[in-house]
Amino acid sequence: MTKTELFLELAQPNEKGVSRWVYTSEFKNTYAALKLGNGGSWCRKSSKLAKNYLIEFNKNLSPGNSIDAIRTTGINNTISFNQNIRQDIKTHYKDKKCVMLGISGNSENTIIEIDHKDGRKNDARVSNLQTQKIEDFQPLTKAANDAKRQICKKCAETNLRWSAKNIKGNPYDFYEGTKKYTEELGCKGCYQFDPVKYRLKSIELISKEAAEYVSKKLMNN
Repeated sequence: MTKTELFLELAQPNEKGVSRWVYTSEFKNTYAALKLGNGGSWCRKSSKLAKNYLIEFNKNLSPGNSIDAIRTTGINNTISFNQNIRQDIKTHYKDKKCVMLGISGNSENTIIEIDHKDGRKNDARVSNLQTQKIEDFQPLTKAANDAKRQICKKCAETNLRWSAKNIKGNPYDFYEGTKKYTEELGCKGCYQFDPVKYRLKSIELISKEAAEYVSKKLMNN
């Protein structure tokens, strides 16, 4: 059985998709595979479970921000974003290193995952296997991808983009746009969206600023 099937066996949602609260303390013996990882693992927003059911979490039963209980509250009737990635794109990134950390490995946190650059995942073209492009994705370690997921989640909640200056030494907040998220620009311009382009654009901007500075100094001499 898949993890989704195991959970549904425990939760027993009714015909309207409403289930009882399932406590994480129940994830043992036959249901030990349901033990949660980072970000909710099998029940996160992008999971198969979330595509079919509306999900509610309880995080108030123990200290910290861990999930204590889960239930379904109805059938999800919205059209969901297809997260599948075309095989030739998977092959292209298979042996690439993380564009943020410059590493790859076999441990849980260093294994490479193919990341959808756009954290909102609301572009119908990228959802379509036939129209996806290699540049819509990037290789990230699991650790980097987990961190990006949380950053994108906060941006979606606040419409305030993450500043690259959070990383010491980065010269600009964004390589395009401002702190306010806009539908017109989307995620473009954010370090998390494309750290490679951010670095290349930073070199270009610094070179331009340096040339302008030298030109002004020569004119004043």
